[in-house]
Amino acid sequence: MLFSKGPSLVVRLLVLVVFAATLMVVDARFEVLKPVRSQLGLVLMPFYGLADLPVRLWDGINQQFSSRSELLAENEKLKAEALLMQRRLQKLATLTEQNVRLRELLNSAELVDEKVLVGELIGVDPNPFTHRILIDKGERDGVFLGQPVLDARGLMGQVVEVMPYTARVLLLTDTTHSIPVQVNRNGLRAIAVGTGNPERLELRHVADTADIKEGDLLVSSGMGQRFPAGYPVAVVNEVIHDSGQPFSIVRAVPTAALNRTRYMLLVFSDPRSPEQRASEAAQAQEAHDRELAEQAKSPVPSPAAGTAPGAASAPAPSAPSRPAPAGAGGAR
Repeated sequence: MLFSKGPSLVVRLLVLVVFAATLMVVDARFEVLKPVRSQLGLVLMPFYGLADLPVRLWDGINQQFSSRSELLAENEKLKAEALLMQRRLQKLATLTEQNVRLRELLNSAELVDEKVLVGELIGVDPNPFTHRILIDKGERDGVFLGQPVLDARGLMGQVVEVMPYTARVLLLTDTTHSIPVQVNRNGLRAIAVGTGNPERLELRHVADTADIKEGDLLVSSGMGQRFPAGYPVAVVNEVIHDSGQPFSIVRAVPTAALNRTRYMLLVFSDPRSPEQRASEAAQAQEAHDRELAEQAKSPVPSPAAGTAPGAASAPAPSAPSRPAPAGAGGAR
C-alpha cells in the first residue's frame, strides 16, 4: 500500500517542480504571466499583511515606548530650561531693582553737599536684640567712627566699628541709639531713640503742649556735630496726649528702608570743628565788610568844567567810516 502510493507522490512532486521551473523561466523570459502575477499579488495581499502583522506590532510597541521615553526626556529638558530662564528673569529683575536703587542713590548724592561714598550691605548681625549691619567699605576707603550712613530716603545710622575693608553700622532703631531731630514744619527740637522695632522710633521728653502732629517730617538738627543737619529721619505716625502726664507719647516711622536697603551712602562731613567754621565765617565777613568800606571811600569822578550840573556830557563825534573794499572780510 505504501509502496503503491510512493511512486505517485514522487511523480506529483516532479511534475510540480517541472511546472514551477517552467513558470519561472516563462516569467523571466516573457511577458505572458505578468497580468497573472499582478492578479495573484492582489489576491495574496491580505496574506502579506497577516504575515507582516507580528513585525508591525513589535515595531509599534517599541516605538511607543521609545516615544514615551523621548517625550519624558524632552519634558525634563524643557523643565530644566524653564528653570534656567526663570533664574535669569529673577536675576534680571534683581539687576533692574539694583539699577533703580543706584539711580536713587545717585540722585540723592547730587542733593548732598558733602562728599559721599557708595557702600553695599554684605552682612546683618544675627542678634535679634541688636540692629547692626556690615558694609563693604572700611578704613582703606576712608571710613571713620561715627560716620553718618543714609540711603536714598533718609538717615540709617552711624559707623560704630571700622575694619580695614569692612565697617559695622548701628541703625537708628537700635535701643542704644539716639539722634537729635527737629520738626521740619516748625523747628521743634527733640531726641529720637530706637525701640528695637525696625519700623518705629520714639521721641523722648516732648511736652504735652508741643506743636507736633501726625505726618510731621523729622529731620536731623545737626546738634552734637555727629549727623549733618537737614537729613530726613522719620515721619510722625502717632501722638498720644495724656492730661495726667507732662510728656506726650510720640512715635515715628523711619524714612529709610532699614530692612530692604542694599546700597547706602557714607557721608564725609566737613572735618572742621564748630569753632574753626565760626572763625573762618567771621573772617570772611570782615573781609567782605572791608571791601564794601573801600568801595565807599573811593572818590567819585566830578563833572567836566563848563558843564552844567546834571547835564549829560555829549559823546565825541566819531569819524565817518568808509565802505570796506569788495571782498574784505571774506574767505580767500
